[in-house]
Amino acid sequence: MADPVLIVDDEPRILESLGRLIEKEGWRAFLAKDGAAAEAILAREPGIALALLDVALPGEDGLAILARWTREHPGLTVILMSGHGTIEMAVQATRLGAYDFLEKPLSSDKVLVTLRNAQQKTRLERENESLRESAGFARTLVGRSAAIEALLEKIALAAPTPATVLITGESGTGKELVARALHDQSPRKDQAFVALNCAALPEELVESELFGHEKGAFTGAVAARRGKFEEAHRGTLFLDEIGDMSARTQAKLLRVLQDGLVTRLGGSVPVKVDVRVIAATNRGLEDAIARGLFREDLYYRLNVVPLAVPALRDHPEDLALLTDHFLALFARQMGRRAKKLDRAAIALFARHRWPGNVRELKNLIERLVILTPGEMIGGADVARQLPGLAPAAAAEPSSALAPSRPEAETEAEADDDDEEPAGQAAAGTLKAQLEGAEKIAIEEALRQAGTVSKAAELLGLERSHLYKKLRKHRLPY
Repeated sequence: MADPVLIVDDEPRILESLGRLIEKEGWRAFLAKDGAAAEAILAREPGIALALLDVALPGEDGLAILARWTREHPGLTVILMSGHGTIEMAVQATRLGAYDFLEKPLSSDKVLVTLRNAQQKTRLERENESLRESAGFARTLVGRSAAIEALLEKIALAAPTPATVLITGESGTGKELVARALHDQSPRKDQAFVALNCAALPEELVESELFGHEKGAFTGAVAARRGKFEEAHRGTLFLDEIGDMSARTQAKLLRVLQDGLVTRLGGSVPVKVDVRVIAATNRGLEDAIARGLFREDLYYRLNVVPLAVPALRDHPEDLALLTDHFLALFARQMGRRAKKLDRAAIALFARHRWPGNVRELKNLIERLVILTPGEMIGGADVARQLPGLAPAAAAEPSSALAPSRPEAETEAEADDDDEEPAGQAAAGTLKAQLEGAEKIAIEEALRQAGTVSKAAELLGLERSHLYKKLRKHRLPY
């Protein structure tokens, strides 16, 4: 459908000629002879985003109308027109919020070029707003359980302060979401949020990424480069998987935290930085300290405010909310109607142990939304993506995703825990069953993906974490 344009002018000849001109070019023209008629059109046509507005109108003039529209119709892009324009009037129009100012007699080419530019601006603003809404929606911490409510309360208390924060939790629990929430609720929210995964890069690259380097500092350093600390100046630096940082980099990081000065690799002049550091780890740093793998003084410098993110299995009452959230998220991103899980699919979700936590749930739902035809996701669809679960379970109805029993164990989990082993080789302990299911899931993901990196994405795991599991199960890679 053509974009609508409101044209306001008290001269019938100009009004009609402008209407014919823009309709010939593909727009829909709405014509008004004064401010009152224009208001009536805006009331019944809320989709109008462009307006050509004459300054000299009977009653309320164009400048007064523009000032009011800027307040009452913030999504409306207005182009002013005048036969007696001056530089002072053009400046005033711009200050009042006009996109542009056209002098009469009007040039058809000038009118069309200005309208096209204004239309492009309007569309970009709408797309940016949609992207911001989607990004905010995607970054939302979801949950109403006691564990998540307690975490949100601690975030609200810590966020306004400059204190360093150490976030702990298993892979996939949402540690970066917590870090972003701390940033978004802090006085630094309008500054940069910079993230670095310390486990994803070799030692020499981690140092270069963190502290920057000068030209010629090492082979391949063909130009000087700022590090993450400099990029995050006045903002927040999130250091993920801090437990994988080498001893040498730990020492340099400690010095930066102590004095706020960064020296690039190959450089000699320190740079003052103002950065709030948030670190995260899925490893027990106390154990790493005991084994001499992590500096105790750095640990205490980072652990001013400790925040522990619970594993999904520790707040199963949030599974329904998370599922609905991700179904809505991917529907929005893909421009589709939100899909639903049938009772058999819900039963499988409730029985699954989610070793990859919320990331695994998110990735699974994305795959199901993409690969499942129709609007209902069935038990068979889920079973194909969760090979560690017996397909027969897909036929079991369950209310395990309903958050009406927040303090109780779900029926599906209770039934699973009470099952008697059919034989030593077939069942074994609960731990053995879970590990067996995990091994099957990893093997199936590797078969489907073909590479470890893609398999890690399918499983919702960090690549380094998947390598550990491959070694544990003695699987080839």
